[in-house]
Amino acid sequence: MTTNTDHPILTFNPNPSAPSLKLPAGACDSHVHVFGPAAIFPFATSRNFTPADAPKEKLFALHHHLGIERCVIVQSAVHGFDNRAVEDAIHAGGGHYLGVALVPVNVADSELQRLAAAGFRGVRFNFMKHLSAGATPDEVAALTLRLKPLSLHLQVHFESSMIHSLAATLSRSAVPVVIDHMGRVDAALGADAADFDALMTLLRNPLFHVKVSGIDRIDPTPPYGDGVRLANLLVQTFPDQCVWGTDWPHPNHTHVPDDGVLVDRLTAIAPSPELLDKLLVRNPQALYQFTA
Repeated sequence: MTTNTDHPILTFNPNPSAPSLKLPAGACDSHVHVFGPAAIFPFATSRNFTPADAPKEKLFALHHHLGIERCVIVQSAVHGFDNRAVEDAIHAGGGHYLGVALVPVNVADSELQRLAAAGFRGVRFNFMKHLSAGATPDEVAALTLRLKPLSLHLQVHFESSMIHSLAATLSRSAVPVVIDHMGRVDAALGADAADFDALMTLLRNPLFHVKVSGIDRIDPTPPYGDGVRLANLLVQTFPDQCVWGTDWPHPNHTHVPDDGVLVDRLTAIAPSPELLDKLLVRNPQALYQFTA
């Protein structure tokens, strides 16, 4: 594990391939981050590594290259509770970019109201070994009562084995719950594995949504066949509850993915125009309520 004093790490491919797949109009990348620039938006002292800057300008250029028109920027633990880098990118995105914030569980209602007005559509809590959750599942579930009047949803990122203990508590949420990266299951174990089966069971409740991002996290070997198979099963089984994202600029990863390859894998994840349109356009619109 790297430390705060390490030299900045480039986590993204600066020259991704051009995808062969032409994405539908209004296609949304529902999971990215922005890092810095650190000279303007300093990294949190609590971060577990120091990334190279991955600012909004590089994100916008990537999306132009890939044919992506909308995006949801998720606040990274690298910036902690200081959501200004994401807020700045939302403002520059002219309604095409929205956000998900990191907040303490005791965040003031006035701050939640401010974030909602600034273009944030949800708040995220991490339950990962390498990231500090800063709150218990019960506290997070209670917070959703304050999110509901603001039309903010809950996004959760957890170790795959935690789905069994978190399911009941998350089911008490007063707002929709979005599960990151297919629950971080191990794709090599296949669809019959206990953690993936628990994810499928949870999604039978329409309160839940899942990001079929991270095929490259649950299966570290390109072209990510095992990850694609699970993503496809989720999209086929729950076509109205899935959204997709690149996870650019790929922090805390085993390797640096090619974002063009990730886009082209959509041909196997959502193999019909109807499924692709739901995954990239209609579902994100319903969940995030873009105004542009």
